[in-house]
Amino acid sequence: MAGKKMAQYGKQLLRRRALDCSMEETRFARCLSTLDLVALGVGSTLGAGVYVLAGEVAREKAGPAIVLCFLIAALSSVLAGLCYAEFGARVPKTGSAYLYSYVTVGEIWAFITGWNLILSYVIGTASVARAWSSTFDNLVEQKISIFFKASVSIRVPGVLAEYPDIFALILVMLLTGLLAFGVSESALVNKIFTGVNLVVLGFVIISGFVKGDTHNWSLTQEDFYNHTNTSSSSNASTESFGAGGFAPFGFTGILSGAATCFYAFVGFDCIATTSEEAKNPQRSIPIGIVASLLICFFAYFGVSAALTLMMPYYILDTQSPLPEAFQYVGWGPARYIVAVGSLCALSTSLLGSMFPMPRVIYAMAEDGLLFRFLSRMNKKTRTPLLATIVSGVIAALMAFLFELAALVDLMSIGTLLAYSLVAVCVLILRYQPGSLSSPGQCEKMVDLSGEKTAMNNSDSGDEFACETVPLKEKFTMKLLFVPNCDFPTKTSGLIVYITTATISLVFTVLCCVLSVKMPSLVAGEPLWVTVCAVLAAVSIVCIAIIWRQPESRESLTFKVPFLPLLPLFSIFVNVYLMMQLDAGTWVRFAVWMTIGFLIYFAYGIRNSSVAQSSADKDKYEAALGAKTPIYLKEEPGTESSGA
Repeated sequence: MAGKKMAQYGKQLLRRRALDCSMEETRFARCLSTLDLVALGVGSTLGAGVYVLAGEVAREKAGPAIVLCFLIAALSSVLAGLCYAEFGARVPKTGSAYLYSYVTVGEIWAFITGWNLILSYVIGTASVARAWSSTFDNLVEQKISIFFKASVSIRVPGVLAEYPDIFALILVMLLTGLLAFGVSESALVNKIFTGVNLVVLGFVIISGFVKGDTHNWSLTQEDFYNHTNTSSSSNASTESFGAGGFAPFGFTGILSGAATCFYAFVGFDCIATTSEEAKNPQRSIPIGIVASLLICFFAYFGVSAALTLMMPYYILDTQSPLPEAFQYVGWGPARYIVAVGSLCALSTSLLGSMFPMPRVIYAMAEDGLLFRFLSRMNKKTRTPLLATIVSGVIAALMAFLFELAALVDLMSIGTLLAYSLVAVCVLILRYQPGSLSSPGQCEKMVDLSGEKTAMNNSDSGDEFACETVPLKEKFTMKLLFVPNCDFPTKTSGLIVYITTATISLVFTVLCCVLSVKMPSLVAGEPLWVTVCAVLAAVSIVCIAIIWRQPESRESLTFKVPFLPLLPLFSIFVNVYLMMQLDAGTWVRFAVWMTIGFLIYFAYGIRNSSVAQSSADKDKYEAALGAKTPIYLKEEPGTESSGA
């Protein structure tokens, strides 16, 4: 009895949302073009990092080889971007990774994803607002911070900031008002700021190639010693120089730099939350994601190349590299152009963090996993007004009062977890029978009950029709590598589902070992080498099993190529980066998830729309079962015909 109750409870946690792909029924205003989505993706991704990150990575980790760091990071980000692009073509609904998880792997995973996305967006908004305030403060020679530190200083190290940042508070509330006013107005402001940012970056790149010196990509120790002997930095050690040349810190430096540069491409996922506001989401979202990532890559690549050409990498300023580089080549006044570009980049990055936040909250509230009053829409502006105001106020208060340095890494967990789950969902769905828009697809995916057969016809979304698919096959080990047919069945779909879960767990253990025991592996300790070899072998077997299963023939406007390798590689990269985060970040993550689970198990699991529709269906079927069909009723006093 207890086992039956546990199984029933497990089914509740993994229940899926049925997807209605109707393009007409939406409470949002469909007003965003493909250009709007590209600008939104570029604006939220190409933030102030392009003005700071290149100097830090080139100085401390990669030297001129920073261009390769951005190339590797871009390729890794594109893997996640392609998975988002396919889901954008599949699911034209608001909710991003939250909704993708809900329709594929179940309610509890959807809640975890959505809850962490909210955290990522709130911390991202607050931290970018503080960065905007700090950048403006630097332009006016720290007069703002000096005044507030002297007047209203609040010192609680590690919790509260040195002083309440009123400038950041006002900025967030202004953008909250803009977002509440309407999405088309927000998109217009974003396009203007993104355009200015790209013009400034174009100026930086052209200037770098005009004033740059290719000798800075092949520096020798003699150059280093000559420079340190004639400059004020005579105490500089050769550690800041490395081995010289194009890659002074070797291949390990390039990989370390690539891991840091990966976060520079975070932000494109905000495009996926616009599905119900884009005019043609199934076309615009894939184009918007891929185009924005390409534009961002060329911008990062060009700026980092220009920067390392303008001045030697070992004297780059890690805080403000571009103004110092222009000063080095004799173009000091260009720092004001860079400052304008930096403020525009921060503005678009702030808008990019704030834009998807209320839409994820709205999607979760509409599904009943968060409090339903948060799903109220403004009839005039057709925006989630209450969710926008609530999320804006929370982010504004965090920017106003709290010290955010210790919380920034929490953004990484939420983002990387969302990337991983989207890749898992793409992998699972590509090997399932039918399509998300076909009736009963949620039951089709893994339910093996029943002896019926179904016609896998054009209504299911497959390109080939009139093939009879058994709903229940007898499982044999042979099916792992030699399927019975060349189109997906429930059994093949379940094999992929379980194998994907297995390889995700194996990747997690392997990445944990690689993160914690890397020195032992480099030293060749037999125990840990054997553990990694076994885990790698299991991973290869799982990949082979998935590769042998028949793939869906559903016609989509965009599909991830090279299945199953690209989604699996994306999962591995994301999990490995998560394992690089420190223990304190994971403790804070556990606290945040505890709060989320209290909300879910106290409210969401009972008020879920899926739970309520399931309960209504059960009541209806029970009522029907209690009634005897009229043709089976016997009139009083009559005998059966067999008497």
